[in-house]
Amino acid sequence: MADKRSRRQGAGAGLRHSVRTFAESAALRRLRRRCYEVLERDSAHDRLAERVNFALIALIFANVMAAILETVPSLALHDRVEFHVFELLSLVVFAIEYLLRIWVAPENPRYRGLSVPAARRRYALTPTALVDLVAWLPFVLSPLFGLDLRTLAILRLVRFVKLVRYSPGMQSLLEVLRSERQSLLACFWLVLGAVLISASAMYLAERSVQPDKFGSIPAAMWWAITTVTTVGYGDAYPISVPGRMIGAFTMLTGLIMLALPVGIIATAFVEVIKRRDFVVTWGMVARVPLFADLDAAGIGEIHRLLSSHIAENGDVIVRRGQIGRSMYFIASGEVEVELPDGPVLIGEGDFFGELALIRNTSRSATVRAHGRCMLLALDGADLDELIHRRPQIGQRIRAHAKRADAPEAVEPKGDLAVDEVADMQPANDAKG
Repeated sequence: MADKRSRRQGAGAGLRHSVRTFAESAALRRLRRRCYEVLERDSAHDRLAERVNFALIALIFANVMAAILETVPSLALHDRVEFHVFELLSLVVFAIEYLLRIWVAPENPRYRGLSVPAARRRYALTPTALVDLVAWLPFVLSPLFGLDLRTLAILRLVRFVKLVRYSPGMQSLLEVLRSERQSLLACFWLVLGAVLISASAMYLAERSVQPDKFGSIPAAMWWAITTVTTVGYGDAYPISVPGRMIGAFTMLTGLIMLALPVGIIATAFVEVIKRRDFVVTWGMVARVPLFADLDAAGIGEIHRLLSSHIAENGDVIVRRGQIGRSMYFIASGEVEVELPDGPVLIGEGDFFGELALIRNTSRSATVRAHGRCMLLALDGADLDELIHRRPQIGQRIRAHAKRADAPEAVEPKGDLAVDEVADMQPANDAKG
């Protein structure tokens, strides 16, 4: 009997330990997820993430300025205690940031499906992670090898590259360079070929006239490089008629050669921006409860019906009592919804007016632009046409219209009701 009791107690203790371990691991995963959201600004309305990212950007700028000013002898920054304290603080912050980014790597969607160690190894080998590592590790190891920090001053400027993470434009440009690397490499070979041919021709034309400047093909290559790139320092130029003809041909070739990579990068950059905007817009449409269960083709058709509108600060987007049938997605910026209990701000990724797609109501609130914002509008007439082509969308609308919790329409033939944004108010109050 005692043995059975002891076994039951042991099993209970083991179960309690397992439950406690599971709870601790779940809490740790929630903490890891929260750290990822803060570091990567996973939410557009996360105040803590905004402050942390702003602080990191300010610290990076301060480090770059310190690295530049350290080279001014009259300031003697390297002899000041404040400079060393600032450098030590920067190293600690950058090291903690790097270790946290390694820790939260499994939360990154691109590493989904990998084990935790594999996700962290994969992230540690990315260019951004390597830049983060170079930003602090050499300065920590330098005392072990007896190196003067002034010899590593150039590495402080590498911290400027960390700003790429906080710039969507720079990330798009890097994506362009990565995707068009083959075409850009071909342009480089064309420019190199033009330089070699021009230098060889100029060597034959000017070697006897200016042996000091064009006495060899390597010497003539300096003139060819400055001419093809349209820099033209003027330290070397042809004086014979054949040489000037070759120079004119080289100048024209240089203009064509430089236009090629510029055109490739510009075209690819526009495509990347369009693709990114498409993904963002697609995500906004997919988050609308009315369209949540639609397939990719259905969301794609709705996406093609969206029209963009720019609203300046204070512009009235919809007015209370106005007649209309449309809904709006906020692509960028914020809008202010004037409710009886006070104004409510909703921002990027939010939407309003979807009740127009379910039942006819008058606009029960006025919505104004809070700063400059871009809106995507879906007109009710366009949706009616879409319903004729895709009846399942109409079935979803009728199903939503029959919900037991759907409030009564205020007036017919409208599109915005207070209950659309009532649920947003607590969230916005919490943000404040």
